[in-house]
Amino acid sequence: MHVFDELDHRLIGALREDGRAPISKLATILAVSRATVQTRLDRLIESGAVLGFTVRSRQDYDDKAIRAIMMIEVTGRSTTAVIRQMRGLPELHSLHTTNGTWDLIAEIRASSLSDFDRVLREVRTIDGILNSETSILLSSV
Repeated sequence: MHVFDELDHRLIGALREDGRAPISKLATILAVSRATVQTRLDRLIESGAVLGFTVRSRQDYDDKAIRAIMMIEVTGRSTTAVIRQMRGLPELHSLHTTNGTWDLIAEIRASSLSDFDRVLREVRTIDGILNSETSILLSSV
């Protein structure tokens, strides 16, 4: 397991601000060499701390998207396997472990109700998922 130091945290923070920033810009922001940034970034990717790079858009950018929160109950010790399978769903925006009745909370975004229905069916057929409850997000206030 990789132990993060201050530079790792600063690098991740800079990438959250601009995931498309070139190595040279990151090096300038962090006041280190390009080689240091590249080495750190490679290590963060290899360790799984950085899963990838993506576009961040406003929550309400795509007002036609169906957004929902799904609470998921997992059987026994299958949480890791369920997480692995769920990460393969392109409609999965975020996934969180939690305490209480539900084991996982997923944010789902789909382009239409039919896509949303398909995603729900796919999730519910994953081995290890015992129960789920889904709420569609209607508006942001």
